Amino acid sequence: GNCTERKIMALLESLDLQKLIREGAEVVSKSPYVIRTPIIKVDPKRFGIEEDIELYLKMEGMQNQGSFKIRGVVNMMENAPKEVLKREKRLITMSAGNFGRSFAYMCQELKLSGKVVMPVTAPSNRAEVIRSFGVEVEKVPTSELQQTVDKHVEEQGMLCLHPFDDPYMIAGNGSMGVEIMEDLAAVDVVLVCCGGGGLLAGTAAAIKLSGRGGENTRVIGVEPEGAPTMHLSLRGGKAVTKGDVKSVASGLAPPYAGKLAYSIVKKYVEEVVLVSDDEIKQSVWLLYRNGLVVEPSGAASFTALRCGRAAGVAGKKVVVSLTGSNVSPEELIQLK
Repeated sequence: GNCTERKIMALLESLDLQKLIREGAEVVSKSPYVIRTPIIKVDPKRFGIEEDIELYLKMEGMQNQGSFKIRGVVNMMENAPKEVLKREKRLITMSAGNFGRSFAYMCQELKLSGKVVMPVTAPSNRAEVIRSFGVEVEKVPTSELQQTVDKHVEEQGMLCLHPFDDPYMIAGNGSMGVEIMEDLAAVDVVLVCCGGGGLLAGTAAAIKLSGRGGENTRVIGVEPEGAPTMHLSLRGGKAVTKGDVKSVASGLAPPYAGKLAYSIVKKYVEEVVLVSDDEIKQSVWLLYRNGLVVEPSGAASFTALRCGRAAGVAGKKVVVSLTGSNVSPEELIQLK
């Protein structure tokens, strides 16, 4: 039933992750739709960080459509079955916002027909943006997202593009890690936010398999306390589902950790730490006062560093990924 279950088990056996990531990074670097975002060096003290670290921010909020998601979408669509590109099959996905936005944008650019199933909790402006690209939106309770997608796949023959648990998605997202390793020599620590785990898995694998000293880089994943699915998966030894996830960082709160993502995270990520919603809100405003617009989900990894969740970083070269900037002025005010 699950759009990826059987595929995953077979995949894990056969996956040449290094090749997949190399090819994904190539697709992304050649794509007219993806920006190679800057990495900027900042003074940690300005950002409320006391330790003496060499701090870099990967400015993924400057990405096309305001988040890293376009990377995975571009690579997935590049590798989609022929009948999709011939417009014989409709595409469907589920998303609280950013993935849906990048998916809808690419559907419009490639003139494909698509549908996004969204949780009822997603801010209404997210749905409006997605509809503006000519893609249909259906809203359901969070716990029914997957079954709604599965139903459309079975009954209408749609093709599911999974928002975080697809090998091409993960490899496309890995291009962020490739860029970090190309732009900076030896990096000690990289912090990456984690929802379903697609960005964390791809980035971690890209760094560890880069051949640029990345095998010595510590990769730390960051989740909200209210949606700790990957944290719990690593503790329990398998990808977990949790129906009652809730966080101000809606993009980091899918109801389960991806199975393929989990298997990669388990291998290449040192630890997954948790931050509270209040800590995330404070970070959003601290970043804003320093001239950076970052949505709550995009500020999680910065929050972990600021709040001391990443041990042993003093004197180290640290990269924090700021992964999205899709937050409206109204939403910012509500975060006060």
